[in-house]
Amino acid sequence: MMSAYRSHTCGQLTAKNAGETIRLSGWVHRVRDHGGVLFIDLRDHYGITQVIADSDSPAFAALERLRAETVIRIDGRVKLRDASLINPKLPTGEIEVYATDTEILGPAEDLPLPVFGDQDYPEETRLAYRFLDLRRDSLHNNIMLRSRVIKWLRDAMWNQGFTEFQTPIITASSPEGARDFLVPSRLHPGKFYALPQAPQQFKQLIMVAGFDRYFQIAPCFRDEDPRADRSPTDFYQLDLEMSFVEQQDVFDAVQPVIQGLFEKFGGGRRVDAEWPLIPYAEAMLKYGSDKPDLRNPIEMQVVSDHFRGSGFGIFAKLLEQDGTEIRAIPAPTGGSRKFADRMNAFAQQQGLPGMGYIFWRKAEDGSTEAAGPIAKALGPEKTEAIRLQLGLGEGDAAFFLGGKPETFEAVAGRARNEIGRALGLTDENQFKFAWIVDFPMYERGDDGKIDFSHNPFSMPQGGLEALNGDPLAIKGYQYDLACNGYELISGAIRNHSPEIMFKAFELAGYGHDEVEKRFGGMVKAFRYGAPPHGGCAAGIDRIVMLLADEQNIREVIMFPMNQRAEDLMMGAPSEPLNEQLRELRLRVLPKE
Repeated sequence: MMSAYRSHTCGQLTAKNAGETIRLSGWVHRVRDHGGVLFIDLRDHYGITQVIADSDSPAFAALERLRAETVIRIDGRVKLRDASLINPKLPTGEIEVYATDTEILGPAEDLPLPVFGDQDYPEETRLAYRFLDLRRDSLHNNIMLRSRVIKWLRDAMWNQGFTEFQTPIITASSPEGARDFLVPSRLHPGKFYALPQAPQQFKQLIMVAGFDRYFQIAPCFRDEDPRADRSPTDFYQLDLEMSFVEQQDVFDAVQPVIQGLFEKFGGGRRVDAEWPLIPYAEAMLKYGSDKPDLRNPIEMQVVSDHFRGSGFGIFAKLLEQDGTEIRAIPAPTGGSRKFADRMNAFAQQQGLPGMGYIFWRKAEDGSTEAAGPIAKALGPEKTEAIRLQLGLGEGDAAFFLGGKPETFEAVAGRARNEIGRALGLTDENQFKFAWIVDFPMYERGDDGKIDFSHNPFSMPQGGLEALNGDPLAIKGYQYDLACNGYELISGAIRNHSPEIMFKAFELAGYGHDEVEKRFGGMVKAFRYGAPPHGGCAAGIDRIVMLLADEQNIREVIMFPMNQRAEDLMMGAPSEPLNEQLRELRLRVLPKE
């Protein structure tokens, strides 16, 4: 029996259905009028079917007046297309439906942005009319990919022996390294809940409660400044925690899940099975980043010795100061004045005065000679030593940055990426992973104070003894998974000893009482038998962004905020009603 709206979906009919009388419902994707014959592409969630009507069809008059995106029902007969008109791109491309009857189910007004054709529209328009934007093929496919990724991850985690648990969404404020969203309490005026930045404390308590392997597809809430690869309000992560584990045990549990996911949904791109462990200090030195893009083979090197006391005055003088160094970025095949100028301009865009360079070319006598202003100042002996150290030859170049590493490292990392891309050295058709390990536990802030540089609940390497030394030399059992220049996972082996925890927080300026007050639940739990435990969390939005080959995270989130953390479709944030404020005993201060 035929339902009121459809006997088939718009992605279902094939040559096997020829001759059948059917019913379809969907959106009018586009209408083409070929002189008395109408062709209508009818679209639903499942696909597109071509509907035709000529002047003999009883439905012709109604179909002639249709606007794009009107929702209609069509009754008709399935016909085979002529061989020359078959559309191999569509699953329904062998057939068309001759319309005998139609009914308008949901009329459409003039569209603020068209659904047919994937032309670019201003993002503000796209977000204000997200329900229309989501009808477009590319976005619809991204959101479906996201759903399949989450289902696959869930199944994979169960298969790895993890159990899914839900943790609270309304909780207490906790320092996770970002700002909390606060929620006023009506029952306790003047007090506030917070939305969790991550289920961090709860998942650790789940381990203390004896549930061995936990996971959850968890929403996390952070009041952050937006970036292209980060959502400004909320995001989802695959959160997991394990008991009785060391760092390598976590890696062994995670790799098959993430590698399997990328093999399944990576669109045929190569997925590297070698996941090296790279210490943080080495990553910063070689790649200028703690999330290096290893598809690019370029590795930076320290070349200070060749410049010390040399004829190149700028660098020689720089090296007389403590804590400075000169780094070289090798650029195989980049040996031309034109490319050197291009990279110099890049450095200036990044706010540097420029970037020194040497390039090597064939001399008149057939030997390899170094060229450029630095080469002249250094002389042939030192430039040859640099060339040999970097393993470069004729037609290659090297670029140089100097100073205290923290002042130029990030720019050096971006220059390395740019050189790899521009010279075609970066192999775009693959996913390359690496665990970045041995993160420093602490860093010195702009105010000169010591603070945590990563997750405050991590176990310091060397335990309690390590905390008696120089805080800036202490490394944590903390790790990130980098892939193609993005951080996908962050995690740590946790500190499960109250004694070590108090000492670790003390170094960051948190007194005993403050730790008791802010993390009372955790501290109390650790006094009643806590297992060694650790885990991590993987950013789902960012993973889907990589799999979908998108540059912007908003392309893989169904209803994202704009760059100013506003929901243009629903009108959030909005002003509260006076009675809401009264109930909560709150007053809004006037803008300054």
